[in-house]
Amino acid sequence: MDMRVIERAGRYTPATGGEPNHWAEHLASADLSVGTYSIPAGGLDDQEPHREDEIYVVQAGAATLVTGSGTAEVQAGSVIFVPAGEQHRFTHVREDLALLVIFAPPYGSRSDVENASAAASSS
Repeated sequence: MDMRVIERAGRYTPATGGEPNHWAEHLASADLSVGTYSIPAGGLDDQEPHREDEIYVVQAGAATLVTGSGTAEVQAGSVIFVPAGEQHRFTHVREDLALLVIFAPPYGSRSDVENASAAASSS
């Protein structure tokens, strides 16, 4: 894979087709994937725990992130790590939230959450 510039990554995009939030994957390689997750102000985060480690980079908006290990106020410029398998939700979305999301390994590449959690806790 060659170098790429992803022009619209991290920009808020309203959901369509009756979906509450918008997800767009921009890139996937053998080792990671990158996408943008958008939640409207007042919206509900409907995601389930992921099998992969995640880094969220808040590009726009403000919300509260609630996880199994803590709660944090996040806003543009916040960078958050969430380990594989950890329950997490963005709540109290006060402004349209645009999140650049980096998964490692790539989103959907692990077989189950329990194995991912065990691997993360043993390292």
